[in-house]
Amino acid sequence: MVQQHDLTVRFEAYADWRRRLSASIASLHEWLSDQDLADGQVDLKIQRILERLHQDKLVVAFVAEFSRGKSELINAIFFADFGQRLLPSAAGRTTMCPTELVYDASYPPSVRLLPIETRLKDATVSEFKSYPDEWITLPLDLASAAGMADVLGRVAEVKRVPSALARQYGLLDGGDDIMASLERRDEGNVDIPCWRHAIINFPHPLLQQGLVILDTPGLNAIGTEPELTLSHLPNAHALLFILSADAGVTKTDLEVWNDHLAGDDPATRAGRIVILNKIDGLWDDLKTHAEVDAEIERQVRQTADLLAVPPSQVYAVSAKKGLLAKVNGDDALLARSQLPELEDALSRKLIPAKRDIVGGTTKTDVRDAISGVRAILRQRMTGINEQLAELSTLRGKNQDVVEHMMDRVREEKDLFERGLARYTALRNIFTEQTTKLLDYLGLEALKLNAGRTRRAIEGSLFTKGVRGAMGDFFANIRQDLDQAAQQANEIHDLMRAMYARFSKEHGIELYEPPPFSVLKYRKEVERLERAYNQHFNTLWNMASKAKFALMRRFFETVATRVKHVYDIANRDVEVWLKSVMSPLETQVREHHLQLRRRLDSVRRIHRAGDELETRIAELEQQAAALRAQIKGLAAQISAIDGVIAQPEVPLAANG
Repeated sequence: MVQQHDLTVRFEAYADWRRRLSASIASLHEWLSDQDLADGQVDLKIQRILERLHQDKLVVAFVAEFSRGKSELINAIFFADFGQRLLPSAAGRTTMCPTELVYDASYPPSVRLLPIETRLKDATVSEFKSYPDEWITLPLDLASAAGMADVLGRVAEVKRVPSALARQYGLLDGGDDIMASLERRDEGNVDIPCWRHAIINFPHPLLQQGLVILDTPGLNAIGTEPELTLSHLPNAHALLFILSADAGVTKTDLEVWNDHLAGDDPATRAGRIVILNKIDGLWDDLKTHAEVDAEIERQVRQTADLLAVPPSQVYAVSAKKGLLAKVNGDDALLARSQLPELEDALSRKLIPAKRDIVGGTTKTDVRDAISGVRAILRQRMTGINEQLAELSTLRGKNQDVVEHMMDRVREEKDLFERGLARYTALRNIFTEQTTKLLDYLGLEALKLNAGRTRRAIEGSLFTKGVRGAMGDFFANIRQDLDQAAQQANEIHDLMRAMYARFSKEHGIELYEPPPFSVLKYRKEVERLERAYNQHFNTLWNMASKAKFALMRRFFETVATRVKHVYDIANRDVEVWLKSVMSPLETQVREHHLQLRRRLDSVRRIHRAGDELETRIAELEQQAAALRAQIKGLAAQISAIDGVIAQPEVPLAANG
């Protein structure tokens, strides 16, 4: 009996690790609340950490031209345990539109189909996901294998339309049409996909644990749906490029690879996995296994040379035989299909890398969330120790000494309260600087910029005009980011100086506010600009109607992605501004409270001499309680670190 493969086991182990990490962070939050150490800022930060862990997805994208066996490979790797093909797989073209396999508990098992007609609307697929009425929803009957197969087969539907309409959809160019592989029966008409995008919501265990599979039907979808190029494929955690061993690397395969997948960055290319499928076509009863293996190895080396990747990144498999072997429990056939080698590579590369990223990010975020709590505990301990030291010196002293100390504490309190005027002035300056920073990243300015660019593109008949409009669009964005960076630096320097001043004048703990970097937003905008420049010539060489339809769609996708960048930047700025100002606010409030308590203690002792020992005992109890809190917080953080650092131990394989 073929055992459950390592990829499934490792993914289940990763999902279990993520649940344990969430539980340990929830435990920290509960402990902070019980100790009255959580405030609104801490609550918000921890809630965001838990939401990210809960919503964490592992996206695996499959890209291939038609008839490369892509859908069969997805079935073989992820859904063989279901005992049948989940995705339709047959000779010729089966997947006609980009298809996501996910599980969202808020929807019933179903197939959601976005009509191809939505390509005439200036909106991306991501935007349409917010509008269920735009989709055709077909329920999946999990109890009927035949019924499920019929519904899933709808993904491959095509329709015959006039060529002019296909050009409006951006599916034909002026010469050889992008959909040339589709059969034409009469002049002036062409078959096109019925659907622009499909979402299969299926309660498979791996999908329930956060796996997302993106099935992309080759050059026609990538070239005509800019969102794939600009968003979905770059954001995938693993990208598998499937070729056919019987065809080798064809011209269109090479176009897909060079134009959309390889990338200029060697690190990006190193993250791609190339799969040479259908090696069973090379099996020959008149040749020895060694001769067949040598031929497969030759194909692997040749493929690696053509794609400029190491042979170690190319895996030769037979998805068809691998699926058959798993369903029938045929270990010998499974081994010959070489599918386990690919699954092993995915499990070794994909899951540990994802876990390292999530673990590192969570560790940093947790420390950021409790940094203010730690500062407060240290400040309270310092205040109690100072009070204990002061009161201990009063043992055996007369009332004159007590009165002198009371005068000294009162002076400190008055001096600090006068310093609060500077703090109020600082808050006003901080508010002004914050407003400027948010203006530079404001969505209204981006909207105006996008509107100008859109009008310029629509009004231009020449390459130079479109290039100029897009160049100005990106130049304005870079200027916004540069000004935001300069403004953030001014805020950082202002707060750094204020922390230093309060530390020197009032003994408040010196805090180094974190800087704010716009590098990641600038990098994403640069990536979008490179993608635009890379695809511009292809878009411009199309016939007039298709050119402008696709150019508009491409720009709308770029604008949507830039808006997403601005949304994230605004959210990050707000979090940063709170992290910069909040510690000072908290320390000022805590220091003021400590001064009032010191003055109150000395006053009580001044009024009644027998209060001294009672107050010292109270402070010692408070110090002990604080030490327990500090130790408890350290234990909570240590528990979280322990989960993050725990070695990966895959669950036992099932028979």
